[in-house]
Amino acid sequence: MENEKEILQLKNRFRDLADKAFSQNMFAFTGFLGLSEQDIFWQIEREVGYVGYSFFGGAEETDRKMVRFGNMAELGYEVPFPIVCIHIQPLLAKFADALSHRDFLGALMNLGIERSTLGDIRVGDKEAYFFCTDTIAPYICENLTQVKHTHVKCDVVEGAKEIPAEEPERVTVQVASLRADALIAKVYNKSRESCLELFRTQKVYIDGRLCENNSRQLKAQETVNARGYGKFRILGEARETKKGKLAIEVAVYR
Repeated sequence: MENEKEILQLKNRFRDLADKAFSQNMFAFTGFLGLSEQDIFWQIEREVGYVGYSFFGGAEETDRKMVRFGNMAELGYEVPFPIVCIHIQPLLAKFADALSHRDFLGALMNLGIERSTLGDIRVGDKEAYFFCTDTIAPYICENLTQVKHTHVKCDVVEGAKEIPAEEPERVTVQVASLRADALIAKVYNKSRESCLELFRTQKVYIDGRLCENNSRQLKAQETVNARGYGKFRILGEARETKKGKLAIEVAVYR
């Protein structure tokens, strides 16, 4: 989000939801937030964190997430996130196009709905699963009948149980240090200069927060999103090799 007016509006939206949750003793929810929007939340977390909050996107390892304001311990009850999962599949798989993430997202946005009503889209073989708000789900199921030239049907499924697991590639890389730029360069086989450009153009996020410090030291279990390349999660502590380098295992999501 580069528009200062939009950034200010989103900050005020977070403040309003936090105040609503606190003053009305209830839970309040944002729509789905992209990484840049999540970073804006973290910029004012100290202002709005007094009421308690949590993040969720419908399943583990999602990029787009909602924020729920409210403290379950203080309220004495819990309200689930208003998220449902929809399965899109062709009416006739034999004649279906090979469909990409962009194809499914384009078809959904052509329905005239807000991006904030949509979470992650996970694409399979001529099918996809995606998360959306529970209020928009009936409209999507009724109106999404075609993706590119393929006629499709949509069904709400039970949460994340039916979604194919997003299987990462587990690889071990050797680096001189756990600097963020060093890990990104090694994982994606990129030059140091191209990695620095990612930081300069604000395309690197660590656990949902924008990272502009290319020398930041990474830690176990942190997830790095390098926009345009993918994301990876550090699985454990680094061990030193006989040649003095650090070997570390990462899970790479292509």
